[in-house]
Amino acid sequence: MRASAARTLTRRSVLRGAGAIGAATLLPATSACGSDDDALTFFFAANPEEADARMRIVDAFQREHPDIRVRTILAGGDPTQQMSTFCAGGKCPDVLMAWEFNYAGLADRGVLLDLNGLLDRDQQFAAALRGDSIPALYETFGFNGGQYAFPEQWSGAFLFYNTRIFAEAGVPPPPGRWDTPWTFDEFLATAAALTQRDGHGRVTRWGFVDTWSPPYSAALFGMNNGVPWAVPRVNPTHLNYDDDDFLAGIQFYADLANVHKVAPAAADTQSISTMGLFTAGKAAMALGGHWRYQTFAQAEELDFDVAVLPTGPAAAAKGMAARSAIGSTGLAIAADSRHRWQAWEFLKFAAGPAGQSLIGESGLFVPVLRSAIDSPGFTAAHTGIRNLAVLTGGPAHSEGLPISPDWQKVHALMDRAIGPVLRGKRSATTLKTGLAPQIDELLATA
Repeated sequence: MRASAARTLTRRSVLRGAGAIGAATLLPATSACGSDDDALTFFFAANPEEADARMRIVDAFQREHPDIRVRTILAGGDPTQQMSTFCAGGKCPDVLMAWEFNYAGLADRGVLLDLNGLLDRDQQFAAALRGDSIPALYETFGFNGGQYAFPEQWSGAFLFYNTRIFAEAGVPPPPGRWDTPWTFDEFLATAAALTQRDGHGRVTRWGFVDTWSPPYSAALFGMNNGVPWAVPRVNPTHLNYDDDDFLAGIQFYADLANVHKVAPAAADTQSISTMGLFTAGKAAMALGGHWRYQTFAQAEELDFDVAVLPTGPAAAAKGMAARSAIGSTGLAIAADSRHRWQAWEFLKFAAGPAGQSLIGESGLFVPVLRSAIDSPGFTAAHTGIRNLAVLTGGPAHSEGLPISPDWQKVHALMDRAIGPVLRGKRSATTLKTGLAPQIDELLATA
């Protein structure tokens, strides 16, 4: 994955230039919804590189539909809060980016349009979309009998690993296919073998770092010990923080830093982030998603590939392969949109074969349609990745994350309770009597 300095500079320059062009056509969220023109408004959140990819889709759509003008609105700050504010004030954008964790609350409040009515009137497109979709991703945006968004990208979690570090240490690389498992014990042994310390015992290279959100990563290790996070997944009545196997997965994750010392604790990342550690060659493995790919690809002197997550003993006993997280964003239409037909045409383009092909070619996202995932364009955008099956097979090997209109409240409870566990101050078993009943009560009274 290493690039020459000239090639890296050129790539970065292109991205910066394209980002500047895209930014010139974007309006900030604070001002965009105040306009009274007749353009279709599209609200999304993105970093500069992602914004450029989205602008390419918008530009391609407008070339195909010159009669539909699109005004893009780039989120600033908390996109969920901004969407709620816009829509409560009667200025809801026509097309909105949706996340699996937040869309149910918007749908429950009547903010999002149920797309089933439009699908019923456009049966040729509906049949083609469903035939090319991965069910687990498509169903992610189905809530209370309605279809409130179409998935547009898979952003599930997996492992990045430094191929040079593995080769120089003589350590076998981790598996590169979801149906080829490796165990928690094998993962720990690998991380321990690749952790280095100086003569004073200070770590100079970590075996593993987490570039995602630790409470969610911990739950992902729980799921990879053979237990779903929520029961049922949609509108859950219970989260498995009282299940012994689920808690064992969380404890294993916490022990990586607090007991085995193969991963940094919070105090170890005060001067350099986990992203910085992996990019600088000071970590052998990193948990993250495809959203990290471009950053790693542009890092000088970094050779890397991707691998699957490990599975725990309870999952192995059930014959379960490794799982990622669904991790998907989608596109939705505002229920009160004055441009419903135009918004529908935009959704069909962006979430259909044309837009998905552009997403795959960009190298910034993993598309959700089988045809785009298997396309030469997606492969060409990942020329340095040998284990491409981790990406192409990820959507079909993903465990669903909880979908609840009350997720923000659940998250607040979860964040407070899990923090001490991840810092090694409490055992994961304390979640049985603390967090689990609190969440049950919240879900029962919501």
